[in-house]
Amino acid sequence: MSDVARTTPRPSTPPPAHRELLTTSDGVRLDTVLLRGLRRTDRAVVMANGFTGTWRSPHTRMIARRLLAVGDVLAFDFRGHRSSTGVCTVGDREVHDLEAALAHLRGLGYTRFATVGFSMGAAVAVRHAAMFGGPAAVVAVSGPSRWYYRGTSRMRLLHFGIERPAGRLFLRLVRKVRVVDRHWDPVPPDPTESAGRVAPAALLVVHGDADAYFPLEHAYRVHEAAREPRELWIEPGMGHAERAVTPELADRIAGWLAGRLDGTAVPPATAPAQAEGARPADADGAALGPG
Repeated sequence: MSDVARTTPRPSTPPPAHRELLTTSDGVRLDTVLLRGLRRTDRAVVMANGFTGTWRSPHTRMIARRLLAVGDVLAFDFRGHRSSTGVCTVGDREVHDLEAALAHLRGLGYTRFATVGFSMGAAVAVRHAAMFGGPAAVVAVSGPSRWYYRGTSRMRLLHFGIERPAGRLFLRLVRKVRVVDRHWDPVPPDPTESAGRVAPAALLVVHGDADAYFPLEHAYRVHEAAREPRELWIEPGMGHAERAVTPELADRIAGWLAGRLDGTAVPPATAPAQAEGARPADADGAALGPG
C-alpha cells in the first residue's frame, strides 16, 4: 500500500465541510458539500454516487474522508435526488451535473482533478471524461458497460422502478428520487464507447466478483475498450457500489489517485457537445436505461 494511503487523515471530528447549491448549464440546482483536508491543496476529487445515492450516506462519507489523502473532496446529489432540483435521467443529463461540480472547483482555484463514480455515477464519470475532459484520473466502481442491461434480478427490479408509474412513485416517496418519465432521445453513447475516449486521463475500473447488479463482464468490457493509461481491479467478495467499498479499498483508491495527480493536468475538451452530438444544454432530459 502506498505511503499516501497509509497516512490518510482519520480525524476524531468530521473534516470542515462547506455546503452549497450549484447551478448546472441546463439550470438544475445541485446540493453539494465540499470537504477540506488539513492542508491547503490545488487537488480535488469529485464523487459521483450511484442511483438513489446521496452524499449524506455513511458509506459516501467514509469514502470521502479516505479520499482526503488525495485532496479536497466534493460530493453532491445528482439531479432529482433529495434536495437537488430537476429529475433524474439515470445517466444521461447527469454529465452536466458532474461538469458543474468541476467548474465550481476551477472557480475556487483547484487545478488538478479526479472523479470517482459508483454504478450510475461510474457511467457518468466515464462519459463525462470522454465528453468534457478535465480530470487527470477517473475511477469507475461497479459500473455498467452498456445501457438497458436486465441480466440480473436486481436490474430487472430497477428497470421496473424507473419505467412504471408505481415504481417511480415508490422512488419519489421512499428513496426521495424523482425520475423522468420519458425514454432517452437520442440514446447517449454507452460506457464502453465512452471508455475509448477517456485518455489521456488515467482510468481505473474497480468491480467486485460478488456484484449482484452487474457481473464481471461489464468491468472487462469497459477496461478493454479504454486506451492506456488504464487499470482493472477485480475485488474478491465485493458487492455493489458505495455500500461494498471497505476502508481498505478506499485507501487503495486514494493511493492510486495520488500517484496519477502528482504534477498532472488534463485540459478540458473543446466543443464537447458537438463531439458527441448531444442536445443543446437547455433541452429537457429524457431517459430510461441505466445502470
